[in-house]
Amino acid sequence: MSDDIRTKIGLRPVINVSGTMTSLGASIVVPEAIEAMAAILPQFVEINDLQRKASSVIARLTGGGAGFVTASCSAGISLAVAGAITGDNLLAIEKLPDVSPEKNEVLVQMGHVVSYGAPVDQAIRLAGGKVVLIGQATSTHRFHMENAITEKTAAAVYVVSHHVVDYGLLHLTEFVEIAHAKGVPVIVDAASEYDLKLFLAQGADIALYSGHKFLGGPTSGIVAGNKELVRSAFLQNMGIGRGMKVGKESVYGVMAALEAWEKRDHAAIRERETACLNLWKNELDDRPGVTALIEPDPTNNPLDRLRVVISPTEAHITAWDLAAALSQGNPPVIVRDHEVEHQHFYLDPCNLHPGQEEIVAVRLAEELNKARASNEIIATPFENRSKHRFDGMLRWPD
Repeated sequence: MSDDIRTKIGLRPVINVSGTMTSLGASIVVPEAIEAMAAILPQFVEINDLQRKASSVIARLTGGGAGFVTASCSAGISLAVAGAITGDNLLAIEKLPDVSPEKNEVLVQMGHVVSYGAPVDQAIRLAGGKVVLIGQATSTHRFHMENAITEKTAAAVYVVSHHVVDYGLLHLTEFVEIAHAKGVPVIVDAASEYDLKLFLAQGADIALYSGHKFLGGPTSGIVAGNKELVRSAFLQNMGIGRGMKVGKESVYGVMAALEAWEKRDHAAIRERETACLNLWKNELDDRPGVTALIEPDPTNNPLDRLRVVISPTEAHITAWDLAAALSQGNPPVIVRDHEVEHQHFYLDPCNLHPGQEEIVAVRLAEELNKARASNEIIATPFENRSKHRFDGMLRWPD
């Protein structure tokens, strides 16, 4: 479109069927948040007082004792860990990441050490935490965690994500039980989760949410939970949190997004998303080498995605080559391709503007028809994808 700001500044007008991905801008910001940010931007405020106002909204929606807004969920991990290490000791806060005395060990299940664009364990180390991995990649048992807790243990971090190993690990309630039996607070990274109350209700001391994913607020993170632990995390703004600060517009924008979340017609959104999934499934059904399956979210968020499974010999293209073709076409369509080596990718309808679902269906048909017309199977070595994965990031600046 001629009025698309992206084309005006030389960016590709991508269509996002990948989901709430930070690399794509995370989500469409809700009108209430945009209006709130525009209203407060020209004004001066006392930031700490504004954060206290935000705390009331966060506490109401999460069931926690307090909360505040920071730069991202990743920042929230660092600040919450730092708070568990230092408490409200202002000198210790200034000294981080140097820690004295060294009560700075942080337990994490090995199957939870994933990358959300950066490694989970790095967010802990930035705060002066010493990561203690428990269990193995696909199994953690009670004895692993019980025997890892020492007088140096400051906290335990639990990650809720589609990236983590989803079997063989300790469930949150058991993780909390073991930690609390020895006085260790539990911090839950729930960046992309719908349920704002579940994790604190299950015993977590701090729950961390993204303000800019499903909530549709500005880029931000929300720290919620136990009043004293949240206060200790907030005090890190006098230390390592200084580089993770947010402006007045982000704090107020998150407040507005949270209040809009309370009033949102979630059933109507699900109905619209289901219509998109059915449209795409109907387009893909009966195509040679293509299987389309509507599947629930793996972390029990109330949403579905379409898994597109490709048989290269019949479709004449691999899943990763199809994903690449969609992303390089006109307009570019970015799919959810983190498991594409298994010959499938996902289509997520949560971030579409009206009418874009039809464009996605057309683009799928275009690329699949083109592949079927090919005399040879389009199959570049998967290793090429891995080899060039970070080319765009490393090419800086142009």
